[in-house]
Amino acid sequence: MTERFDAVVIGGGMSGLPLALRAAKFDRIALIERDLLGGTCLNRGCIPTKTMIASADVAQSARTAATFGVHVSSPTVDLAEIVDRKDSIVGTIRKGSYRAVQRRNGIELIEGTATFVGDHVIEVDGSRIEANKIFLNTGTRDSTRGIDGLDDVPYLTSRTILDLRELPEHLVVIGGGFIGCEFAQMFRRFGSRVTIIQRGSHLLSTEDSDISEAVRQGFEADGIDVLTSTSCIQVSGTAGDIRVVCTDPTGDEIRGTHLLMATGRVPNSDRLGLERLVIEPDGQGFLAVDDQLRSTENENVWVLGDLRGGAMFTHTARDDADVVYRNLYRDGKRTIAGRVVPHAVFVDPEIGSVGLTEKQARDAGHEVAVGIQRFDGVAKARAMGKTIGLIKFVTDASSDRILGCHIAGPHGGDLVHEAALAMVTGAGYSDIGSMIHVHPTLSEGINAAAGGVHRPSSE
Repeated sequence: MTERFDAVVIGGGMSGLPLALRAAKFDRIALIERDLLGGTCLNRGCIPTKTMIASADVAQSARTAATFGVHVSSPTVDLAEIVDRKDSIVGTIRKGSYRAVQRRNGIELIEGTATFVGDHVIEVDGSRIEANKIFLNTGTRDSTRGIDGLDDVPYLTSRTILDLRELPEHLVVIGGGFIGCEFAQMFRRFGSRVTIIQRGSHLLSTEDSDISEAVRQGFEADGIDVLTSTSCIQVSGTAGDIRVVCTDPTGDEIRGTHLLMATGRVPNSDRLGLERLVIEPDGQGFLAVDDQLRSTENENVWVLGDLRGGAMFTHTARDDADVVYRNLYRDGKRTIAGRVVPHAVFVDPEIGSVGLTEKQARDAGHEVAVGIQRFDGVAKARAMGKTIGLIKFVTDASSDRILGCHIAGPHGGDLVHEAALAMVTGAGYSDIGSMIHVHPTLSEGINAAAGGVHRPSSE
C-alpha cells in the first residue's frame, strides 16, 4: 500500500521545516525526519555551540576582570552545568518546532530514514509514500578524512563533543576551519589546554588573510597552541592518552587527552537512492541546481540547504526555503543568483564577512582598493578592552563598488550587516565614508575603514 501526498520534504532542518510549514497551506505534505526537527543548526550546531560559547565568554570575562579594576576570584567551570543549560535552551526551542508541526493542518510528520525505491516513490521503515514534488534537505555530516590509526582510537566530532561533561585536560583539534576554531577557543576558555592543527598556511583558510591573522593573534593571546602548514598523518593511543604524529617542522609527537576531528563535512546524498530519480551527485556528493533550486536533472525535485553546495549557513538555508516557496506557491520570481550572503565565525575576535576577499577580487581582475581600520584605533573598542582585529573593505577602485567587507573584532558578526546592506542596495564605498555614525560606537570603525569623518586624526 502506497500513500499519496502532494509533496514530500525529506529533512526537517532549517530549509525543510519552514518550507513544509508554509507549503502545507496549499498542499498535503509529508515531512520525513530521521533524527530531530531543527537539523544540525538547532541540535548540534548554531544554537548549542553559541550557548556554550556564551558560557566560555563569561569565564573569560571573570578571568580578565582585574584589567577593568574589578577583582573577583578565579572562575570555576562546571562543564556538566554548562551542558545542562545548553540542553535546556535547545530543548525548549525544539519543542516549539514540534508544536508548530502538530498545529499545522496539512502536514504529516513521518519519523524514519527515507530511501527512494522508485521514481518519486519513497520507503520509510517499510511504508511507502509517493508525491509529485520532492524537496531534499538532508544536510551534511562530519567528515573524518583518512588518518592512519583513526579507527582504533577514541575521538570526538562536532556532535559528540557537545555532550562532554568533564573538561579535557588537553584537547587536540585537527582542523582549523570554523568548527575547529570555535571549539578550540571555547574549551581553552573553559580551562583546557588546547592545540589546534591546521594543514593550510593559516586558520580559517576561506577568510581574508588579514582576518585569519587577527584570529591567530587572538588564539595565541588566549594561550592556544596553533600549528599551521601541518598535516596529521597518524594517531594512536587510548582514552586519556592520544598521540598525534604530524608533518610539522619539529617532527614532534603531540600528546593530548582528547582528540577532536574537525576536518569538514560531507553531504548526506549517498544513502537516499538518488539513482532512482536519475540524479547523480557531483564528486563531492552535492546536487546540481538551477537559480531557483530546482534539480538540473529532475524538474520535479528541489534541493535546499547544505545539500546544494555553495554557501552552507542557516541563513542561506532559510532563504532557500523562501525562494522555493514563493516561486512554487506564490507565483514569485525569486532566485539565488547574485544573492549577497554574509557570514560570521563566533571566535574572539569575532568574524563577520561578506563578498570577495582581497585575493579573490584581484584574481577576478578587479582594480582593487582596500580600506582598513584596526580596532585599536576605535575608541569604543579600546573602552571595551577589545582591540585585536580590524575592519577591511575590498572595493573596485574604478567604480566605488564594494566587493567585500571583512571584520575581525568585537561584534564583527553584527557590524558586517552595514556593508551587506550597502552591497544589496548598491550604495558605494564613499557613501559609507560620508555617513555620520554615532560616537562612541564600534560602527565608527566601519566609517573609518571607508576613509570617513570618524577616521582617527592620527592617521
